[in-house]
Amino acid sequence: MSKRLKNEELEQDLLIEYTSRFVHFYNQNKAAVLGGGIGIVLVIGLTIGYFVYSAQQETQAQNLLGIAEQALLEGNYETALNGNEEEFTLGFVQIADNYPRTDAGNLANYYAAISEFELGNLESALNYIENFKKPEGIIGVSPATFHATVLLELNKYEEAASMFEEAANWDENSATTPLNLYEAALAYQEAGSNQEANRVLDQILQDYPNSQTASKAQRLKGSLAVRG
Repeated sequence: MSKRLKNEELEQDLLIEYTSRFVHFYNQNKAAVLGGGIGIVLVIGLTIGYFVYSAQQETQAQNLLGIAEQALLEGNYETALNGNEEEFTLGFVQIADNYPRTDAGNLANYYAAISEFELGNLESALNYIENFKKPEGIIGVSPATFHATVLLELNKYEEAASMFEEAANWDENSATTPLNLYEAALAYQEAGSNQEANRVLDQILQDYPNSQTASKAQRLKGSLAVRG
């Protein structure tokens, strides 16, 4: 079975049906359309067809994603990524490629990044997490932290530190914010940017003095001071 869905499989009959119906209507009533406001009806009809098509695409992508998610949870990262030819299932790679405008297609990028990371394919993991549109609010924090972790594993310390700070500010709270700021400080330290590390540590101590991370931040500041 081809790993990539064919175009005719992606372009659903429902959208084609709506389009054909309204194009036929236009051809049969061209004079009226040109002479009045029926053109608006045509546009509305095509728009409705598009949204019906989009909803159907989302449903299909979600169903496919559920199968790939199960493989991920079971630690079958290759299957999660590329599907199973014998069982005619798709993986995160195909879902992300074939359903790019759906929420499920977007989420497939995140899961593909995790799978590649677990397989030790760091550059591929980075590529997928960069293509993932992180959601707003607290649920976007973990993907941002993971993004920073991938950069850290690639020894891109400055970029990792910046992304840890982005994760810290994604949804400011007393749990994830100081933790990500601390990771940012460690990354800045690895990059040799002790001044930036101290800046982030001071932010923890000033804004989150009662957090569990504050004591670690204080110790790291002391360590940086000793090293000069």
